[in-house]
Amino acid sequence: MAVIAVVGAQWGDEGKGRVVDYLAATGGDHGRPVDMVVRYQGGDNAGHTVVNDLGEFKLHLVPSGIFNPATHCLIGTGCVVNPETLIAEMDSLMAAGLALDNLSISSRAHLTLPYHPLLDSLEEVARGRTAIGTTQRGIGPTYSDKAARWGLRVGDLLRPDWLRQRLAGTLARKNPAIQALGGQPVDLEALLARCAVWAERLGPRILDTLPLVRRALEAGQTIMLEGQLGVMRDLDWGAYPYVTSSNPLASYGPVGAGLPPQSITQVIGVVKAYVTAVGAGPLPTELADCTGDTIREVGREYGATTGRPRRCGWLDAVALRYAHWLNGFTSLVVTKLDVLDSLAEIKICTAYRLPSGEVTDQMPDPSTLDSVEPVYEVWPGWQCPTGEARCWADLPPAAQGYVRRIQELTGAPVRWVSVGPEREAILPVDV
Repeated sequence: MAVIAVVGAQWGDEGKGRVVDYLAATGGDHGRPVDMVVRYQGGDNAGHTVVNDLGEFKLHLVPSGIFNPATHCLIGTGCVVNPETLIAEMDSLMAAGLALDNLSISSRAHLTLPYHPLLDSLEEVARGRTAIGTTQRGIGPTYSDKAARWGLRVGDLLRPDWLRQRLAGTLARKNPAIQALGGQPVDLEALLARCAVWAERLGPRILDTLPLVRRALEAGQTIMLEGQLGVMRDLDWGAYPYVTSSNPLASYGPVGAGLPPQSITQVIGVVKAYVTAVGAGPLPTELADCTGDTIREVGREYGATTGRPRRCGWLDAVALRYAHWLNGFTSLVVTKLDVLDSLAEIKICTAYRLPSGEVTDQMPDPSTLDSVEPVYEVWPGWQCPTGEARCWADLPPAAQGYVRRIQELTGAPVRWVSVGPEREAILPVDV
């Protein structure tokens, strides 16, 4: 039995989708494909990019193991699901030749309905200069409704009378708020008609996923828990308030998937060889210069969901150690190492200098994170292409040294490194 959580170790966009796709297809250390992949939190506010023989795909809700037909993929209870986004994503995958017979949706996952992104957008505009930088996909309002017990769940699409009753009460509360912010109210009958279409398309896939997960665990199958975003966007432990509305940490994986906490056997942290972030909030090592521009262009650092340019910076080992403590990484994957190929020197932030002058290697309170000064160590670049490397020995010594240093500073072993978007560009590490 193996339950493997794959989580983001930074601000998100680390390459988790590629890692899940690779491990689901190859098995990684296990040598056989993964039996089940469960997306355990988040919604369509972030995209996991996967490149394989079928092309390039940006998955927002469908688990990244979907390309292996033997892997059962579940959109778990901890997720929030926009039916229109999901159906469009399914259609694009089927157009590429996938049958999607291996995709199921938890009936307990919550619905992102049209008034959620509408409120998200109106509220973000109303914040003005204090805007958080949300994707305006309605994720925060959906999770807020879930916590306030006003939410509707995916399984409610299959209960029309209950759905009508719940939606009528919800819209009686939502529409005045929408109008107060300058928006147009949502019509109940029109929304119910859309729900009927969603129920027809998604109905056969909606089920109680708990028995499936339990049978897989009891049968000793390999289950992978796929997280969204990264530790610095965690609702409780991230750079609040510039966070998502769920918990990307590995410890939430069993909650969102329906597993006992002790079932997790491995936690794989995905680390980009530098850092990126989308939206507002502190990013201590951000590079607002030509080096940052180079990293952005070479790394194609534009949001998979919004297309917004990502903010780029040097690797932040303070944040990585923090992520390691919170997640308990058993191994790391370092992605996008090839993006740094042209740089003459590379910096790693090993500590922060606080406004008081004190130097710390601990994560301070998020309210002070935008005022810290990174303390860097400088490493020589390798200044040669690594994109064609297909084993650890193919990497230049300086690149190997940089990966070893990431391992030392984080305190968790680096198991794989990637030098390109393809499956074959993910290399086992021998350090």
